[in-house]
Amino acid sequence: MVTPPGVAIVLRPMGERAVLAEVADLAAAVRLHAALAADPPAGIDDLVPAARTVLVCFDPARIPPASVRAWIRSTASAHAEDPEPGPVVDVPLRYDGADLDDTAALLGIPVSDLVSRHAAAEWSVAFTGFAPGFAYLVSADWPFDVPRLDRPRTRVPAGAVGLAAGFTGAYPRQTPGGWRLIASTDAVLFDPDAAHPALLPPRARVRFVPERPRVVGSSRSGSAAGTGMSARVGMAPAPASCGVPALRVVDAGVSTTVQDLGRPRLAALGVARSGALDRRALRVANRLVGNDEGAAGLEILLGGFRARAEADTWVGVTGALTEVRVDERAVDLYAPVLVRAGSELSIGVARAGLRSYLAVRGGVEGHAAMGSRAHDSLAGLGPAPLRAGDLVHAGVPASAIPPVDVFPWTVPPSLIEVPLGEGPRADWFAPEALTTLVTQIWTVSSDLDRVGIRLDGPALERVHPGELASEGMRPGALQVPPHGRPVVLLADGPVTGGYPVIAVATEAGTEALAQARPGDRVRFRRV
Repeated sequence: MVTPPGVAIVLRPMGERAVLAEVADLAAAVRLHAALAADPPAGIDDLVPAARTVLVCFDPARIPPASVRAWIRSTASAHAEDPEPGPVVDVPLRYDGADLDDTAALLGIPVSDLVSRHAAAEWSVAFTGFAPGFAYLVSADWPFDVPRLDRPRTRVPAGAVGLAAGFTGAYPRQTPGGWRLIASTDAVLFDPDAAHPALLPPRARVRFVPERPRVVGSSRSGSAAGTGMSARVGMAPAPASCGVPALRVVDAGVSTTVQDLGRPRLAALGVARSGALDRRALRVANRLVGNDEGAAGLEILLGGFRARAEADTWVGVTGALTEVRVDERAVDLYAPVLVRAGSELSIGVARAGLRSYLAVRGGVEGHAAMGSRAHDSLAGLGPAPLRAGDLVHAGVPASAIPPVDVFPWTVPPSLIEVPLGEGPRADWFAPEALTTLVTQIWTVSSDLDRVGIRLDGPALERVHPGELASEGMRPGALQVPPHGRPVVLLADGPVTGGYPVIAVATEAGTEALAQARPGDRVRFRRV
């Protein structure tokens, strides 16, 4: 597709709720993102710039897909000029990274030359991704294409500064990573409680200011980088003491986290939507006890949860098939239940499905990070997972408890039907791969969490052998790594990625996968 008058842009489908706009290069992607962000119509939920694309996410209930495509084309045609540059940000650096010597040797230049050229370059933020506040910086003054490590580190410290391809970037928090580390900084790169959380937003201009290196031992390891700020970067403060004490946790089970409907419209800062994986189950649980559908509740993995009521408390439990008891009395799932002060609420081990949702009348209160109480397992945003002894506070109810004796529901199946929309990189795969995807019964592997689910089955054959430049991702995307088995991204997944997306699960299909457990089977179908 070509937009008049000659601005080349290809629009690729990204499921039912997004379009991937592909342009010629990084500069064109930066221009397109700035133009789209200047005046988005109602119904546009997120814009995610990347190396050669902009992912446009929208709500089809508020804006038709055809209108989204027309808006992208007309905006691309009308705005060919470079966007206004962003603010100038000085970032102090110590050139003490673990890979500094090896990187200089790889490039065939002295360490002093690498340092001076990196510090003298005029950098700008092309886009963010990978983690909240992680900025991909580019410079016309930087001629080097630096390969990533053959074996990524399992732990890169917060504040580490690295090189990969033509980019440089700083890690806002401790994460795995494959960039070559050349420096470190104590700058707070991401603070979810600040008015402007990301120190380096898109289009910001960055100047690196060298500092004298610290002595950290006999070798240059960079392991001390950022340790003074690790408690602030990517970690939420302790939950505020607010609301009315409702439940005291006796046993949190395998994992219990606070979840609401997440953080929409922040992907351009590298912040995933997060929130409840089974959004329907959370909404129903809240409705049962008179809360707004988006109120925070508890997401309980595999059950095994017990809590004592601090006051008379109405609760609702939905999601996985499990046994719920108040003291020794069995109570119904998908129904409002009154737990008297001093009584113990227990949610047994899930017999079908994976995640239970516990709504407390008034909603779960606590510290909100960037407008949400959701715990993001990848980014570390939101309240920490609950532990024995923690107190759950409840807020003010939104309405009366509905007079519901029973709410219709079904047991989560072991064969999960998942409708699929088109993916932007289906043409990277052999036609037989698309057929295999929808005719094969896939098995849920043990490699699953809130970030994604790897499926076991035959390898999907690729016909495009090259590497894919980083581009926007969203929940439901079926990425296919080199091993050929699809990985379905979930709510805590990264907002950009470098594996081709063959298809995208619908929102309903993605929610169904929230209840998938190892050994369950998945069957995809085209919509």
